[in-house]
Amino acid sequence: MSKVVAHNIARFFLLILLQVLVLNKISFYGFLNPYVYILFILLLPFETPGWLLLTLSFGLGLSVDLFTGTMGLHAAAAVFLGFVKPGVIRLVGEKPEYDLTTQPTMSEMGFKWFIAYAATMTFIHHLVLNFIDVFNFREFWQTIIRVIISSVFTLLFILVIQYIFTSHKEKR
Repeated sequence: MSKVVAHNIARFFLLILLQVLVLNKISFYGFLNPYVYILFILLLPFETPGWLLLTLSFGLGLSVDLFTGTMGLHAAAAVFLGFVKPGVIRLVGEKPEYDLTTQPTMSEMGFKWFIAYAATMTFIHHLVLNFIDVFNFREFWQTIIRVIISSVFTLLFILVIQYIFTSHKEKR
């Protein structure tokens, strides 16, 4: 169990550093920015208690907010993502047999399950993030297009990260 905790602590800090120091500097066409910090929430073990999931989500989002000056925008979107995670897991489909420390990674769950799960979670996060940012419906279609394009872009980054950090033993 302590190995899973240590792994997630390292993932928390590495994803924040990657987001703040590298990915926030990437901005295609002025609005397209990959938000891979959500991978931390996505990869938390299935049996993470709800209170801990929401607390970690808030801490993650607040950390990104502190470095980007967005005053709660990422915290709100991350907490919402933590809130809907159990429902999205049920929506995507049945989980195979697992122990308490099983994480919903591509290597553990398979590509098809993971892509459905990650795409749904990424879309939800970006939808909340962008509509809180715009905070009106006058630019509804522009915001939806931004959500879709940013979600695809973020999902590609998440898949690359999953592929890179999956050991060769697990890929077989």
